[in-house]
Amino acid sequence: MALKTVPTQPFPDQKPGTSGLRKKVPVFRQPHYVENFVQAIFDTIPDRDGETLVIGGDGRFLNREVVQTAIRIAAANGFGRVLVGQGGLLSTPAASCVIRKHGAVGGLVLSASHNPGGPEGDFGIKFNTRNGGPAPESITAAIFERAKAITEYRIADGPDLDLERLGDATVEGMTVTVIDPVADYAALMRELVDFDAIRALFAGGFRMRFDAMSAVTGPYARAILEGELGAAPGTVVNAVPQEDFGGHHPDPNPVHARELFDLMHGPDAPDFGAASDGDGDRNMIVAPGLFVTPSDSLAVLAAHAHRAPGYASGLAGIARSMPTSRAADRVAEKLGIRAYETPTGWKFFGNLLDAGLITLCGEESAGTGSNHVREKDGLWAVLLWLNILATTGERADAIVRAHWATFGRDYYTRHDYEEIESAAAERLMQGLREKLAALPGQSFAGLTVASADDFRYVDPVDGSVTDRQGVRIGFAEDARVVYRLSGTGTAGATLRVYIERYDRDTHDADPVQVLAPVVEAARAIARIAEITGRDEPSVVT
Repeated sequence: MALKTVPTQPFPDQKPGTSGLRKKVPVFRQPHYVENFVQAIFDTIPDRDGETLVIGGDGRFLNREVVQTAIRIAAANGFGRVLVGQGGLLSTPAASCVIRKHGAVGGLVLSASHNPGGPEGDFGIKFNTRNGGPAPESITAAIFERAKAITEYRIADGPDLDLERLGDATVEGMTVTVIDPVADYAALMRELVDFDAIRALFAGGFRMRFDAMSAVTGPYARAILEGELGAAPGTVVNAVPQEDFGGHHPDPNPVHARELFDLMHGPDAPDFGAASDGDGDRNMIVAPGLFVTPSDSLAVLAAHAHRAPGYASGLAGIARSMPTSRAADRVAEKLGIRAYETPTGWKFFGNLLDAGLITLCGEESAGTGSNHVREKDGLWAVLLWLNILATTGERADAIVRAHWATFGRDYYTRHDYEEIESAAAERLMQGLREKLAALPGQSFAGLTVASADDFRYVDPVDGSVTDRQGVRIGFAEDARVVYRLSGTGTAGATLRVYIERYDRDTHDADPVQVLAPVVEAARAIARIAEITGRDEPSVVT
């Protein structure tokens, strides 16, 4: 191989969002597009000479090609070693695990998470820092500034490496080690979760269905659930990662994981159902006859985490993203620990985790995690649930209903209006912000507005301020609506409307009926149909 410097011109659209740079595949396939962005990332790592870098992704279309490109650019930029998952695969939580375990300076995580894959699908590149977590806004802003000014990139010229063969290779003096993508992650899970108790659970006839959605978690779930814990062969379905996720939309929710949802509500439901998303950081939990909302799942895990070896000494604190329901707050209050409310985006949990202020954290968008890595972790959440079921001897639905009896129930739903016209979405949010001061005291659908604001977060660790993180409307009837635009899509804008209502005493009502007045109020306040032209959301979860 030989090193070369390639002249280039900036692309104006390389601004990372909440989870890195995400675009349609044809955008990334433009000449120099990937190279420019990877070089811009490396240029923001001042002490990279001789350092270790981790590279891997979820196996979607373009993953292997970008892995090879990133290795060659790393070799031309002074890195001493690259750890890359076999076949270019690393789940997002596993990438965080590998970065932390091996003392890497950071890692390139190639994924668009739960977004569709394929030649016309989505792709993404995210930089995770030395702590294993997504780069904070100060670094992503620096990456964007560098990308806007880039005039050349450096790359080693030569053939692709064999990513299937475990072991070492050399590229221009840089060692490239192809690693088993599951090994380090599985070792960490053995430290956190009681594998012996879960083995006994499966040995007793416990039945489970895990849908890997033809995405990256398949190899991890098959190796751990079926290989180590003794779940019956076939417990993990859609276990082989595919470049287009088998045509699935790899988002673990009742819409896109409908087959699992229906199975768990059918006459021959297994004892437990779960799914994970494209890159393995999200999860869906379904008990027999009962979908467990991510907000409730976080709260249940927090209440029972002490049953697992990794959390036997208790929790330092709990954090949730602002749109996530307040169910976890009630657990924190009972435990006598602090509950933190952060903006959406896993990077906001990083400071709290690094400072030791929290142990568990989660988002309503099916992401749950702990201090073991600096990403949300879908399979970890499933294993912790199994640990709880094994040590309590209770069914998952009984665990949830007992939780409601103790803490009350936060009825919750999310309405997504996908790919709406961006200008209309911005107009809707601006209109909400302009009327905030006048809303308190007004009534909509029989509910009275008690508070209204635009969420502003002051980081308790470093004092950094993050503004305009979502409009919150609180009602006197212990209900709440949150509006925000998602930063994870690649086409148009996605308006997310989060709707919740707390009931201390009634736990088995139909959520649709309980939340109907709040839904009506949310639509009226924001004038959703009038501004977007959408009478109904694209997806309800």
